[in-house]
Amino acid sequence: MKPLQASSGDLNADRRADFAEMLLASGEPAQAAELLLDAMELAPQWAAGWFRLGEMQEAAGLLDQAAQAWAMALKLDLADRLGAALKLQLIGKAPAAAAPPSAFVETLFDHYADSFEESLVQKLAYGLPDFLERAIRKARPGRFRLALDLGCGTGLMGERLRPLADRLEGYDISAGMLRKAKAKGIYDRLAKADLQHFSYTGDRADLVVAADVFIYLGALERIVGAVANMLAEDGLFAFSLETLAGGEDFALLPSRRYAHSEAYARRVLCANGLAVLSLESMVIRHDRHDPVEGLAILAGVPAAAAEVGNPATA
Repeated sequence: MKPLQASSGDLNADRRADFAEMLLASGEPAQAAELLLDAMELAPQWAAGWFRLGEMQEAAGLLDQAAQAWAMALKLDLADRLGAALKLQLIGKAPAAAAPPSAFVETLFDHYADSFEESLVQKLAYGLPDFLERAIRKARPGRFRLALDLGCGTGLMGERLRPLADRLEGYDISAGMLRKAKAKGIYDRLAKADLQHFSYTGDRADLVVAADVFIYLGALERIVGAVANMLAEDGLFAFSLETLAGGEDFALLPSRRYAHSEAYARRVLCANGLAVLSLESMVIRHDRHDPVEGLAILAGVPAAAAEVGNPATA
């Protein structure tokens, strides 16, 4: 897969694109889009330019034109590293998909790897790792022989799991994130993996965690089935969801993340032989200063759920 071009490769096109960005920042999206469209005549093979043009046209309320620009971006970059298909879905120009393009998720986190922790913890008030750690300790005091951190990122959750686990493994789609996690020296094993197609052949785990991960997966049937197969008999599965109001199972949000309903999560867990041990509402992070409501869920085999005796299992 060829690198994604941040520049058009044409100096005049780049200058016009820069000026278009200035117009957009000044609150003139229609003029910005018009100027960037002129730039695209000089660089018609620039996928990132077409994608950005679509965003400017969307901001100007020109949705049909935005759809054409995103369709062109998708044609030029079939892997869809910028998530043009998701944009088309959000404006009703493409059918809803059960999952985002894997290349989009990988590109997104490779791009943000260096600034990820600073942005998430300091700017977005990310408190999920601490919250899940407390829930895990409450549900199952003591140590875990093997813990798996799915979508481990830079290791924010792993830092909380390390004191609890004899062996800790992390899996992530982003090589950039894995480099950051490796530098912390907290994992016994790190591996690159796409959770949409995740397969695991190691020892059964006593704890599997997916913190702020399912927002980039959509449909959960496959991954929950995989987790159920990798859990030890009395193992714990800790994960989070962004909360979806309404009757749908899951939905793509304008943020290009997925939200899920509690009923859907319970149903998928049950279908894979797991039951809810605890379920708590919380603010996962802030987005543009607005709280993002979510659920922190611990699941396990039904016998373990009965032992905990939490009313949330009813």
